[in-house]
Formats: sequence, structure tokens, C-alpha cells
Amino acid sequence: MVERFLKLLYQEIGGLHEAAFLLALFAFFSKILALLRDRLLAQHFGAGLELDIYYAAFRIPDFIYVSLASLVASAVLIPFIVHILDDRDRTKQFINTIFTVFFGAIVLVSAVVFFFMPQLSGLVAPGFTEDSLSELVLLSRIMIFSPFLLGLSGFFASITQSLRRFFVYALTPLLYNAGIIIGIIFFYPLWGLPGLAYGVVLGAILHMLIQIPVLIKSGIVPHFTFSIDWKKIREVLSLSLPRTVTLSAHHFVILVLVGLASLMVEGSISVFNLSFNLQSVPLSIIGVSYSIAAFPTLAKLLGSGRSADFVKHVVAAMRHIIFWSIPVIVLFVVLRAQIVRTILGTGEFGWEDTRLTAAALALFSISILAQSLILLFVRGYYAAGETRKPLIINVASSLFVIVLAFFFVWLVREIPLVAYFMHSLFRVEGVSGTEILMLPLAFSLGVGVNVLVLWEFFRKDFSIATEGLGRVLRQSIFSSFLMGIVAYFALQVFDDIFDINTFLGIFGQGALAGFLGIGAGILTLYLMDNTELSEIIVSLRRKFWKSEHLVPDQDEL
Repeated sequence: MVERFLKLLYQEIGGLHEAAFLLALFAFFSKILALLRDRLLAQHFGAGLELDIYYAAFRIPDFIYVSLASLVASAVLIPFIVHILDDRDRTKQFINTIFTVFFGAIVLVSAVVFFFMPQLSGLVAPGFTEDSLSELVLLSRIMIFSPFLLGLSGFFASITQSLRRFFVYALTPLLYNAGIIIGIIFFYPLWGLPGLAYGVVLGAILHMLIQIPVLIKSGIVPHFTFSIDWKKIREVLSLSLPRTVTLSAHHFVILVLVGLASLMVEGSISVFNLSFNLQSVPLSIIGVSYSIAAFPTLAKLLGSGRSADFVKHVVAAMRHIIFWSIPVIVLFVVLRAQIVRTILGTGEFGWEDTRLTAAALALFSISILAQSLILLFVRGYYAAGETRKPLIINVASSLFVIVLAFFFVWLVREIPLVAYFMHSLFRVEGVSGTEILMLPLAFSLGVGVNVLVLWEFFRKDFSIATEGLGRVLRQSIFSSFLMGIVAYFALQVFDDIFDINTFLGIFGQGALAGFLGIGAGILTLYLMDNTELSEIIVSLRRKFWKSEHLVPDQDEL
């Protein structure tokens, strides 16, 4: 059994769709654990102060992670590694250089932030009381170990992905969430809120350790070195710094939005994070999986001067992202209450929490397609060695989101008609704390502007034709519209059949309505002879029934 597992760890994955499906499958499993994690948190705390503190405690460690760990992330290092992978001596020298410098930098920064945590926490949650801030400082100081561990893991992932060992990379988020769940179930009863933070650290340890066997097997294990190639460091930094600022801008937006939520009613941070986590499920399964699976290929194709094949792979990934994302958006909007109530509706998480979180989920969900495409476009630019354009566009859109958030909050506070419209649209009349809905609204509008501007530049820079994209967009919108109608009316029918005040009732209502809607969508796509549906069926047959040779030509990946 152990030997079989290790063989899977070391297996090289060929083909864009095979790699994407593998990553998507494990992203799905990881998100199942993430949903279990959030359900346990909702059960114990509801949308209340303790959960607000826990989620706020992530902000500084996460910001350190994206600010430093992204300097050595796979999107930066893979193009360097794949170009020298055939020369093991050069590969080891490069990896040892990056490892030594990164290790020293993140230890130094983490130590400084640990010392100044009281001052920084006051900026993260300006609306917290003194007692809540003290708890926040303690949790943040414990969690400060996670960016160090996740940063090392991200560095190791650059190597494993360059070797096309996607299986081990796919396992990492699964183990991270498992560690957090252990913290909720076992550590919290022992140590209270700090136990949750210890669970986060445990998850980060597991995230890192799973990658080490592949490094040992491949003979590429990072070591400290005094022979540092500073020229290579400058090359990596020149590429990674704009990317780091790009990612930091996104996390800075989340940090500001969480700070704004801390000034609202108790539980607002929890509603924001729980709804954001729910919409990240399809984002991880669709956008992250396809963009990660495509990236090594994109870097290799551009590195060998095959720009036409680069465009072909980008368009293929775009078509499938559009194909999957639009139906998911429709289902999440139509079934939002059933999704939230089924996953989070237990223990301390009441009906008002459900209604507010469901409305926030709907607002976040409308940006799933935009977020997924942004991930792909940015990686496409990174594969080409271009980091300035995504930097400028993402920073500008991040500032736009922040401005929109403050404006929308002011609008809903000062103009009753706006608040009445939002309450009626999302059925949250009589629920306190509806101001929080302005934050996901601002986020989604800002992301929408971001993807439109980014796509316009990306299309021109790489001379991408849009004919095939228009077809899949039209077919997806039409089939998703019919799917949404079927799901909506099915909800009304099953409302009279199931007792929606019980878990099984609300789950049955949502699941059956969703299945009927999905069936209608698939049938519509089939009747329209949809290309993406046919490609998926062929790929699944290859993978599971092996009607064709499993490993495609190496030019495919």
C-alpha cells in the first residue's frame, strides 16, 4: 500500500486536461475538507466575535506569505527551472541559492513582525475592543509560523511542478485543511482559541512535509550554501517583485475590507470570510486547476519560441474555464440559501446568519469567471516574462475595489432607498448587519473591471482570436440560463415536499433542484453539439476507461 502511494507521488502527469482534472479532483477533496472546517467553526461559534478574531488573525501572516513567499512561488521559479532541468548541477546550484536567501529573509521578517504584532493588529481590526485585540495578537503570533512553513512548501512545489509531479502538489491543500480540522476538534477543547491557531500551524507543517519524498527521490533537495549566485537572485527578483506586489495588492484589499468589516456589527468578519471561502470552492476547482496545469506548458512553449502553440493552450484553458464557470455562477446564485444552510447551518449558526452569508455568497459568486480568467492571464504573462502589466492593472483595480467599498458603505448608510433595494433583492429584510454586503459587491465589480482591462491587453499582446471563445460563451450563457430556470422552479416544487427546517430537507431540496438544473444544462449543451462537453467526455474515457493511450505526446505538456 505504501509502495503504491509513493509510486503515485513520483508519477509524472502528461496532458493539460489530465493534469487539470487531477488538480481539480484534489482541489474538490480539499474544498470538501475546507467546507467541513467551516461547518465546524460555524457550529462552535456562529457568526460572532470569536470567529471574527480567528479570521482576522490570518490577515498579517497571510500578508507576509504573499509578500515574501510569492518571491519564490512556482509561477516565478518554474520558467527558470524548466530551462535548466536537464543540467542537474546548474539546477541544484540555482535551487540552493534561492533556498538560502529566501530562508534568511522570511525568518528575519517573521521575527520583526512577531515583535510589532500589537501595533499591526490594531491596524487590521480597528473596530475591536482592547480584550479582542489582545486575543488577536496572541493568535496572530502563533500563526506567524505558517507563512514560513507554507513559503518553504511553495518553494518545494516549484520543483515538483517543474518535474510534472502534480499528484504531490495536489495533496498539499488537503493536508493543510486536515491540520486545521484537527485543531478545531482536538486543540480547541484543550487550549481555547489558541488551539485553532496551532491547528493552522500543523496544517502548514503537513503541507510542507508531503513534498519532501519527491525531492529526495528526484535528487534535488535544497541545501544551504555560501556560494550564492547574486546575479540569479537579481534575475528572480526582477521577475518576482512585480508579481509579489500584484498578489500583495489583492491581499491588501482583503485586509482593508476585513478592517472595514471590524467597524460593523459583531460577526461581520465571519460572514465576509465564510461567504468568501464558499465561493473559493469553484474558483479552486476551475480557475486554479486549469491555470496551474497550463503554466509549465505555457512557460516551455514560449521558452522554445512556439508562440502559436502557446495561444492554442491559452484559448483551450479559457474555453473550459468559461464552460465550467458560468453554470456554477448561476447555480450558486439560485441555490445560495440551500448551499449555506446545508454547509454551515448548524449549532450556533442561525437563520439570520444564513440569510446574510447567502446574500454575500451570491455577490462574491458573480466574479468567479473573472477571478478564474485573471489567474490564467496573469500566469500567461509570467510565462512570457512580463510582470509589469498585470502589476499595474491589478494594483489599479485593487485601489478601485477599496474606493468602491467605502463608497458603497456610505451609500447604504446615507440613502435608505439603496438599503431597501439591497434588502429586497437578496431577501434580507429585518436582518442586522446588511452593510457587510457592500464589501463583496465592491470586490466583484472591481474584479470584473480588472479582467476586462487585463483581457484587452492580453488579447492584443499575444494576438488571440476570439471566434471560438464567443461560441462557448454564448452556449454556456444560454444553457446556464435554462439550467437556472429549471433549478429555480424545482426549488418551489420541492419546497412543498421537503421539510426545509431540517438538514435533510434543505439538502434534499437543493440537491434535487441542482441535479435537475444541471441535467437541463447538459442536455442543452448536447443538443447544441458543444465542443467542450465532447472534449471532457473523451478525456474522461481516456483516463478511466483507457480507450486510448493515457500519456499523450510530450509536446502537449
